[in-house]
Amino acid sequence: MTLTPDLTSRLAKAGLDPAAVEALVRAAVAEDLDGGVDVTSVATVPAEARGHADFTARSAGVAAGIPVAEAVVEAVCGDDVVIERFVADGDPIAPGQVLFTATGATRDLLTAERCALNLLCRLSGIATLTRTWVDAVAGTGAAIRDTRKTTPGLRALEKYAVRCGGGVNHRMSLSDAAMVKDNHVVAAGGVAEAFRAVRAAFPDVPVEVEVDHLEQIPPVLDAGADLILLDNMAPAQLREAVALVGGRARLESSGGLTLDTAYEAAASGVDYLAVGALTHSAPILDIGVDLRD
Repeated sequence: MTLTPDLTSRLAKAGLDPAAVEALVRAAVAEDLDGGVDVTSVATVPAEARGHADFTARSAGVAAGIPVAEAVVEAVCGDDVVIERFVADGDPIAPGQVLFTATGATRDLLTAERCALNLLCRLSGIATLTRTWVDAVAGTGAAIRDTRKTTPGLRALEKYAVRCGGGVNHRMSLSDAAMVKDNHVVAAGGVAEAFRAVRAAFPDVPVEVEVDHLEQIPPVLDAGADLILLDNMAPAQLREAVALVGGRARLESSGGLTLDTAYEAAASGVDYLAVGALTHSAPILDIGVDLRD
């Protein structure tokens, strides 16, 4: 399998690594075939049959992962497949709407169907849930951010889906930013001490410090923190924290957030709401394949 130049370009423009997507797709297809063939399709579909597979939304939501699903189809169908797309990632979609159509050998289209849908439904579900959170805090000025609570091996794709839904990515890995949490504080002997230790060891890395009490904020500010995570604080505490910081650092609310409480938390004046559920609890978006001659 080699991705077409068009698909490679589209993946790169989306901020995805085409080589990584290709490797993931190869692994997914290999897992599904397990060294054999699609016995049902081989037995029931003539080798010379050709068809059209319409990838069709069954539920309303936000599209994400269309080029990834296309990569699966290309991997199975080869150069013979022709793809016509009708929506782009990030677009709202309605029940009955065709996202893209793949035309090729019917056996191959059926073999590709489940792997393509597994990725497309998962990513579109994340984008849809993210858009719901973004809409819930509209007008507050706060952004919805994801976390590292992602499916192993799918982080780049799942965080891409968050972007498709209007959310903002937090750190992509343990190495591109530091997050000083409670266990680090215990190890270092205090919140400010932990921040200073990270800053000394990695002076160019962004550092976020988690606090769960308002009295922890002044020493962290004095140490030079520019991003503070306010853990499990009620809206009234968030407002106190915003007033205490006075714009000297960015603030992120995390823990205990729900869609019902999102607006009040965001309206406190924090910059971000951290929502792990975007990736660890998003339901899939119902999308199916309709095969036609």
